[in-house]
Amino acid sequence: MATMLIRRLRRLLGQTPPPIVSVVRLSGIIGGVGGFRPGLTIAATAPLLERAFAPKDQVAVALIINSPGGSPVQSALIGGRIRALAEEKKLPVIAFVEDVAASGGYWLACAADEIVADPSSVVGSIGVVSRGFGFPEALRRLGIERRVHTSGTNKNMLDPFQPERAEDVERLKSLQEEVHESFKDWVRRRRGPKLTVPEADLFTGEFWTGTRGLTLGLVDRLGDARTVLRERYGTEVKLRMVGQRRSLFQRLGGGESRLSGLPASADLGAGIAAGLLSAAEERALWQRYGL
Repeated sequence: MATMLIRRLRRLLGQTPPPIVSVVRLSGIIGGVGGFRPGLTIAATAPLLERAFAPKDQVAVALIINSPGGSPVQSALIGGRIRALAEEKKLPVIAFVEDVAASGGYWLACAADEIVADPSSVVGSIGVVSRGFGFPEALRRLGIERRVHTSGTNKNMLDPFQPERAEDVERLKSLQEEVHESFKDWVRRRRGPKLTVPEADLFTGEFWTGTRGLTLGLVDRLGDARTVLRERYGTEVKLRMVGQRRSLFQRLGGGESRLSGLPASADLGAGIAAGLLSAAEERALWQRYGL
């Protein structure tokens, strides 16, 4: 608020205020992680994006992206919201890749008009993956009988406590192909003319460094946010950081309850357990890219 008042005062005095670029950080796993570890979702990011695109006198919006991916649905929703706001406000969007913009993270980067990456960052991974475990022999050895009753022949598809069925895997692969095609279509629409290699070599789920991504057309240039923005808009450019607003309880170290109808102690215990599991899954996603 104070910054806006100063800018108006400078205009009244006949002075030209420095250009403003709003900066939004999109970092972490995409989707509902669970426990006390919220991921990137449309519900969490929409307010940030609205605030980022709100100022009338700014020259651009910058996205700082550091994500190994996650939910394709949330990736599409967030990416779609970025494009809708950019077109509504008629503002250019620049994505800056830090450590990684892979899979869903690259989906978000493609929502920008320009992608800038660090030479050693990781980009790409245009594919779909489903991970899980199978424990049918463990139950048998432990003498445990599992009882599952369904009213649909495929309701218990890919149960980790039962032997894997070929028809279930075929059905899963069919679903993955549909999601993968949506991902490829998004990259085609946002990056199509810039891509320099055949789709058969690009849409394999492979990932590359920022330097290699530049030659493939996955990114537009190498660099970092401060250097590129100062180069483009002048050394006096003001970076307006747009962050998540937290309640007083959250600022004091608490978190919002994610489970209803449970005593505080049970809620906390369940949250910690869920948090440990989600942390392990999150760690596995980051480690896939050597991070």
